[in-house]
Amino acid sequence: MSGQPNTDSSSIELRITEISQLFHTLDPFPFRDKDLDKDAEEFIVGWARETPTDRPLRIVVHLPEAQARTASATMLPEALSRYFGYRAQVASRDLAELFRIGRRTLLIGLAVLCFSTIAAQFAVHLTPDPLGSLAQESLTIFGWVANWRPLETFLYDWLPIVRRRDLLRRLAAARVDLQPYNT
Repeated sequence: MSGQPNTDSSSIELRITEISQLFHTLDPFPFRDKDLDKDAEEFIVGWARETPTDRPLRIVVHLPEAQARTASATMLPEALSRYFGYRAQVASRDLAELFRIGRRTLLIGLAVLCFSTIAAQFAVHLTPDPLGSLAQESLTIFGWVANWRPLETFLYDWLPIVRRRDLLRRLAAARVDLQPYNT
């Protein structure tokens, strides 16, 4: 498999000698349900990342004429669409799991913040001035640090998963064209 010069910014071009190059050879499922080869997936996804997000994607597969006439070739568009659609569903489940974990850690973090805030108030009143102030500041900082991870989840961690999911959805909807060539 090799890449072709990309003349259209929304096109991803592949040149293969056999359709089997695109798919994982040890996968026991029928052709249209097979997993994409890891290198092929990385190549396609890598090129797709470089395309403008406001334009539909097109995957052009250059292959020998004999390969283009096989049953596998006619199922290639459906196989690629299914594969990338499945990967987008996996990314959606990963996002849901991230938010589920984020909610749990946020509840724990808020409980720790409440406890440390109350404990800080007691520390100020129960200990002498320099130690009480130190204990108050330490407990307040501890309470906020306990919320660092949940806040990071809800502010930043979800974005790469959403971007990947959206890219995989674009790939699932991509038009797949076969371009036969003479060997």
